[in-house]
Amino acid sequence: MRRTFVDYNAIFWAIIGIIVVGFAWDQIRSALNRSMMSDTLPPELAGIYDKDAYARQQQYQRTNGKFSLIDNSFSTLLLLVVLFAGGLGFLENSLQQVTDNFILLPLLFTIILLFTISLLNLPFSYYATFVIEEKFGFNKSTKTTFFLDALKNLILMGILISVVVGVIALLYYLSPQWFWVWAWVALTLFSAGLNYFYSQLIVPLFNKQTPLEEGDLRDALLDLAKKADFPIKDVFVIDGSKRSSKANAYFAGFGKRKRICLYDTLIDDLDTEEIAAVLAHEIGHYKKKHIPINLALSTLLQGFQLWLLSLLLGSTALASAMGSQTGSPSLILGLIAFSLLFSPVSEFLSVGLNVLSRRFEYQADAFAAHYGYGQALVDGLKTISAKALSNMTPHPVVVFWSYSHPPVLQRMQALGISSFTEKECTAARDALDSDG
Repeated sequence: MRRTFVDYNAIFWAIIGIIVVGFAWDQIRSALNRSMMSDTLPPELAGIYDKDAYARQQQYQRTNGKFSLIDNSFSTLLLLVVLFAGGLGFLENSLQQVTDNFILLPLLFTIILLFTISLLNLPFSYYATFVIEEKFGFNKSTKTTFFLDALKNLILMGILISVVVGVIALLYYLSPQWFWVWAWVALTLFSAGLNYFYSQLIVPLFNKQTPLEEGDLRDALLDLAKKADFPIKDVFVIDGSKRSSKANAYFAGFGKRKRICLYDTLIDDLDTEEIAAVLAHEIGHYKKKHIPINLALSTLLQGFQLWLLSLLLGSTALASAMGSQTGSPSLILGLIAFSLLFSPVSEFLSVGLNVLSRRFEYQADAFAAHYGYGQALVDGLKTISAKALSNMTPHPVVVFWSYSHPPVLQRMQALGISSFTEKECTAARDALDSDG
């Protein structure tokens, strides 16, 4: 047993402070974003929204903001009540009456906790889907699909989290001093495997993927891939419209299993050149080595986190701060306490990663513009953002702290393109010429 250098009361109150400050900081950021809202259409958005569409976008953002406040307040209050009542320690003590197996105990704890959290979150998710998203015309999901998705998510998360907790428990039991090294290797391989087989194993659980049908769009996309020396044989379509009208596209996998996936809603909303611009942007990420850089950074950060965890996991104070009455170290309670204590560090690290991510987005945009798709990319982004009622004018502090992608207006400025489409600019010039 390792010596405890910090009293468990100090750890407990540090965790409470972190939770409260984190909640307050979230609300400050939300308030900053609200301060940027206006009932008057800003001039720079005139080429994106008309007056009525802008009013609807503002209403959508305010509605989501109020709902987020209620959701976050409930989650934070519940967590505080559980911690003050020693609920986590009570759960572990109860499970110890069933088993003291070093792997089975943390696995049972994890499954019960995950099930409880999922059950408590379900009403909020249901309201967001069938009230808010329904009201603004986004929801396309049926109640059957919604509940099946929730069940699939629960089972999938249960399996993945159980694998992670089980591996850590086994390696900690076999080698408490060096478990973090072996866990780092094992979890890195596990993450790589998930990324490699994501489209083949995970996506089919929720969506159908079909190769893009023969036609002008497929020819244009494959021609672009060939021109950019991007080795891909096909583009896949995701049936995202069965759940939402919002559009999306993503690049998944690596090596022989990499693929570009387009949501069917994206194909419905954008024209061929705009979709090609989206593909050019995704190819830009590949060509600029953004994916391996992100994987390398996440691997290093995971190693750092596991090393730090290894220094603290044997502490009885961590377990006692979570409500344990045994006076002994606890793997699962130690993991939870560490995750809460590490959250401020994780938050600051994520800020740095967001700065890098936004830089990568600008580079991918520039890559698309290099192939002549700058205007088409902007037009596509405008269409996607406008139809999703996205916040086009977030507060700069919020962008710096939270955004992994730059706002559309900043991406336009970086490309030197106005908020109006080329057709709109031409019409405006013609109107000015006719007025003399």
